[in-house]
Amino acid sequence: MSSENLKKSTYEYGANAVYIAELYEKYLNNPTSVSQDWQQYFAQIGDSVAQVNDDFLSNHWGKERSQIVGYEKKPYSYERRTGKTGRRNQDKFKGGVSQEVLDSINAQMLISAYRSRGHLIANLDPLGLTVHHAHPELDPARYGFTEGDYTRQIAVGGWLGYDKLTLNQILDILKQTYCSTFAIEYVHIQSEEKKKWLEQRIETSLGKPNLSKEQKKNILQILLETSGFEEFLHKKYPGTKRFSAEGGDGLMPALDAVVKRAAELGVDEVVIGMPHRGRLNVLTGFMGKPYVAMLSEFNGNLAIPDNINSSGDVKYHQGFSSDKNFGGNNVHLSLSSNPSHLEAVNPVVAGRVRAKQDQKQDKNREKVLGILLHGDAAFCGQGVVAESLAMSDLDGYACGGIVHVVVNNQVGFTTSPTYAHKSPYPTDIAMMLQTPIFHVNGDDPEAIVHAAHIAAEYRAKFKQDVVLDIWCFRKHGHNEGDEPRWTQPKMYKVIDAKEAPSEVYAKRLAAENAVSSDEFAGMKQAFYDRLETAFQGANSYKPEKADMLEGKWTGFKQAFGGEKPKVETAVDIEKLKKIGLKISEAPGVDIHKGVEKVLQNRRQMVETGAGIDWAMAEALAFGSLLLEGKPIRFTGQDVIRGTFSHRHAGVWDMQTEAITFPLNNIDASQKKLEIVNSNLSEYAVVGFEYGYSLAEPNALVLWEAQFGDFVNGSQIIIDQFITSAETKWLRMSGLVMLLPHAYEGQGPEHSSARLERFLQQCAEDNIIVANCTTPANYFHILRRQMCRDYRKPLIIMSPKSLLRNKAAVSNLDEFGKGTSFKRVLPETDKLKEDKKIRKLLLCSGKVYYDLVEERRNRKIDDVAIVRLEQLYPFPAESLATEVSKYKGADVVWVQEEPENMGAWTFVDRRIEKVLVEARSKSTRPVYVGRPESAATSCGYMKVHKYQQEKLINEALG
Repeated sequence: MSSENLKKSTYEYGANAVYIAELYEKYLNNPTSVSQDWQQYFAQIGDSVAQVNDDFLSNHWGKERSQIVGYEKKPYSYERRTGKTGRRNQDKFKGGVSQEVLDSINAQMLISAYRSRGHLIANLDPLGLTVHHAHPELDPARYGFTEGDYTRQIAVGGWLGYDKLTLNQILDILKQTYCSTFAIEYVHIQSEEKKKWLEQRIETSLGKPNLSKEQKKNILQILLETSGFEEFLHKKYPGTKRFSAEGGDGLMPALDAVVKRAAELGVDEVVIGMPHRGRLNVLTGFMGKPYVAMLSEFNGNLAIPDNINSSGDVKYHQGFSSDKNFGGNNVHLSLSSNPSHLEAVNPVVAGRVRAKQDQKQDKNREKVLGILLHGDAAFCGQGVVAESLAMSDLDGYACGGIVHVVVNNQVGFTTSPTYAHKSPYPTDIAMMLQTPIFHVNGDDPEAIVHAAHIAAEYRAKFKQDVVLDIWCFRKHGHNEGDEPRWTQPKMYKVIDAKEAPSEVYAKRLAAENAVSSDEFAGMKQAFYDRLETAFQGANSYKPEKADMLEGKWTGFKQAFGGEKPKVETAVDIEKLKKIGLKISEAPGVDIHKGVEKVLQNRRQMVETGAGIDWAMAEALAFGSLLLEGKPIRFTGQDVIRGTFSHRHAGVWDMQTEAITFPLNNIDASQKKLEIVNSNLSEYAVVGFEYGYSLAEPNALVLWEAQFGDFVNGSQIIIDQFITSAETKWLRMSGLVMLLPHAYEGQGPEHSSARLERFLQQCAEDNIIVANCTTPANYFHILRRQMCRDYRKPLIIMSPKSLLRNKAAVSNLDEFGKGTSFKRVLPETDKLKEDKKIRKLLLCSGKVYYDLVEERRNRKIDDVAIVRLEQLYPFPAESLATEVSKYKGADVVWVQEEPENMGAWTFVDRRIEKVLVEARSKSTRPVYVGRPESAATSCGYMKVHKYQQEKLINEALG
């Protein structure tokens, strides 16, 4: 069927109106004479024209009167709605279709078309470069109307409080509501409730806000401060990068309006994430950072006190927090620090919001709001946007809806929209979430405020994301040193002739007698004087403090350098037995026989005190922390069961599929474990959990990769946040990343968590990298994460085959009094005297078990094996203690990974330094492992076995 024929087959096609009316007539005479689909449709309509209109248009808000200047106000006809039902109007159809019914049906289809397509002809582009052609579905002729029909009264069944309107009036209302400087896309939403709410909210206001003079003056003040600050910076610091907000000035009243309305609806805290464009204005004009502090940074001064250890970052990446009053409501604001990966902050903000909601026990998600600002090119181009949207409605990640504000510059650096997206808008990706998308003209701040109000209200009511797309422009190119006319000459010819939005709005208010031109000039001068005063004081300004250890972080400290003192991580054995027995109890439901066996084995472990495996050690660590008042949040793909079917943190009822979490039933006063199987995402999920850990230092927050190889899907979060945020932005995190890692012949996608990449980024005591080999050490390192008075991200190369290796177990007394995490594990077998050891093997992770097994098989007693359980911070002191025992031995570093990967290039010089200081015979370690490789591992089991045998032989030979 051709597209044109397809259109003609729909009820929206005007020529079909007569056919529909005739079907309706047949239905009234004999309901069974039409198909079942039409029976259902007509049964909903009823028999009166008023009722037809009412149901079709969803106008259950007819009592609310809109103020339409020049229209005759008609009293609402309750009689028509409540009159007799049945076949009262049946006679009207005998001998032909009633013109009244035909007009009404046609009008209904026209209104429906404007609701769905009106945005396509809206006046959205402040530059006037986007050409809107008349859309065929919005042409009254399509629905059978002719030139003579425009002034005839048509029954509209109480729409907007009117029983009848002329076609001219209907079109006028529709164009004001759906095709002005304000437009909306919402018909993709499947929920009838949400669509009805939007129609009522928008149509009763005709797409415009009802603002007082004072409110309009406030909008003008925000706009002039936005442009005024940018102009001041341009004058005082010409050519300095600032990523000006000019052209996108409407962002500022949008933020003010969203937060003001949200505060009225109960929000008391807002977390914001944004890219660099306009950030300096958001920091000062919206967040309240003192202008003198910002100007001091422009003068080259530090943004933090001299005694704080930080490498810092550029001005337009920095975060800030403040308390501010919005219309009588106090709101705490926090702007998240963000790198130049524009959308990377999206899941981080969502995670912070979720954590703050959990802290406030805000189960209805009413008190904490997330706002994300975007550029048009980034919103449609960056994959993390889609990942973040996809997880926003999931139970484990929902935070009650985020308000997205797109600063639509209509260009991305030098890329025009036609090269960035072929759909009408850069925001079309948000349709996947069935969220409303508001489009507004950036030159109309009142339309922006109107959309912002509705966005805040929609989010409050439906707890779902909402998108505000502000069409604007970018006055100075990508940055103030860029020449945009090379690539967008036509656009910048128009921009060069544009007045600032504040000037445009000031003239509009002057015409309305709301703010005179003299009053506006006075407002501008007062603000300029304020900036000049701040400029004069900028050089002498000294920041008083850094805010990284306030709020929930009060009592924590920064930690740098050297091996840290041991902290108490041991747990009383009787307490561990209580935990172990409790979590081994069958939950009293129909469980799988295999899981029943797992629970029985765990019970045996604690009863005998032997054979504690990896999963049980983890459960004991979790249980002990929960009893100590430390909540746990644990997410990742398949984490409840565990990718390798080892964890079984949740037990499924085989009949109902209800899940029981044994760790949440140890004691009535304990904290809770929240463990969630994530959607198939690494980037957004890791960002979310990192954000959660930023806001909640008192919870153990973990993310586990399905296989460690897949962690590279979150590499931007690792590089820009996890490994560098403390030194750049003074933001600490205790996030734990569990990355299954080991070479077991499973190919290049199931072997390596890229240990070398983490080690390459290790510096300034920024993270902890470990490759534990015993369940007891795993237990202690998890507990150590929460028992210290500081927080560092913990990266663990977690096991795969060791999860069930009978040699990789611990005794219960290794968890009890006097025990702790061991950075270096010494030789455990009985060998020759230390001085007779000919070779000392240093290694980390699973390869230890391969080495020790073969050494025992060959009955070798002059080769010692020492394990580095923590690779960073490098345990030089602990290693020196072990190396000193074997001063006459040759020292070898053994690893499974290729020579250009793994830990070798990181530990090489560090081990050398230890050897030299210990006066060992060997002054440098020798490498034994796989040769250099482009792929992380080979893909053939035969080759894998050959390589593994070769390195074991070389190491022990």
